[in-house]
Amino acid sequence: MTLEYLQQNRSLLLLECISGSKAYNLELPTSDTDLKGVFVLPRKTLYGMTYTAQVANEKNDEIYYEVKRFLELLEKNNPNILELLSTPQHCIRFRHPLMNLIKPSDFLSKLCQDTFAGYASAQIKKARGLNKKINQSFPEKRKNIIEFCYVVDGLQTKPLVTWLESKGYEQSDCGLARLDHFRDLYALFHNSQFPDVSFKGIYSGDEANDVQLSSIPKGIIPLVILEFNKDAYSVYCKDFASYHEWVAKRNEARYAHNKQLGADYDSKHMMHTYRLLTMAEEIALYKEVRVWRDDRDFLLRIRNGEFSYEQLLEMVEEKMTNMTRLYAESDLPASPDPTLTEQILVRIREEFYV
Repeated sequence: MTLEYLQQNRSLLLLECISGSKAYNLELPTSDTDLKGVFVLPRKTLYGMTYTAQVANEKNDEIYYEVKRFLELLEKNNPNILELLSTPQHCIRFRHPLMNLIKPSDFLSKLCQDTFAGYASAQIKKARGLNKKINQSFPEKRKNIIEFCYVVDGLQTKPLVTWLESKGYEQSDCGLARLDHFRDLYALFHNSQFPDVSFKGIYSGDEANDVQLSSIPKGIIPLVILEFNKDAYSVYCKDFASYHEWVAKRNEARYAHNKQLGADYDSKHMMHTYRLLTMAEEIALYKEVRVWRDDRDFLLRIRNGEFSYEQLLEMVEEKMTNMTRLYAESDLPASPDPTLTEQILVRIREEFYV
């Protein structure tokens, strides 16, 4: 089962909707058209050895769920699936009569507190991640090990780079020996002490993850003691790699938008965070999923960077607190009835395959 096959065999569709910003009433001139839907596997495929839970295009802006998978996620109160089931009428491109068997009221439960808040927390994490990366700055080339090394020279400590320059030494002409009972401390020697000996150098190259040791003749006093701040170097390398991975994969249009706004967070992620939490409140209050947003103007103010990062986090925290209270007071069931879910699935398959 593939997306292409489904597109060519539309008789398998139960539901097809425009989703995303156009369904949320958050559409902008630059917004794409996202599609989501529900389908039924051909009977022969269902009875066979393989099961396809969902199909999508490469960008994941067209996603279709097999009815069993759709109901599984619905039973878990997945926000995306609840939104799909409650898509505004004008965004529904096709709806099979069998979809009338699946009613939002049969599935809304107190699980929404955790699923919507969990989804919102993921958006906050993404926004915080961008906040960190926007305020980081890494050059194209990674720092090397010696920039995280220091020496004890007499009664002074100096960066290794400074000490090497003062001596006119190259790191490749130095040798290290481990000091017993001391973590990341080494005795440093130079080949000027041993004209007939070649040392390996302090590190093997710019991609090295640790210093390297050399064979040292016995009875020679080291020039200095070297300390390698390995923990700091490991953190730096991890942040460096993460930053450049983000640069390679980031949405340049969205990044440029946030930079233009002067926002040090992903304003679109934060807009959807606030939207999700508001929808969760509405489920507790009104027992319905309000996909079409009447608070469009306020949400677009968030997207346009009119609030500081700190203000948004305060607003989100207030939402979280209010949501906890609303769900504690709500008479929603703790979770959907799995027996009903199974009955609906069986009936849909029986009637669809007739």
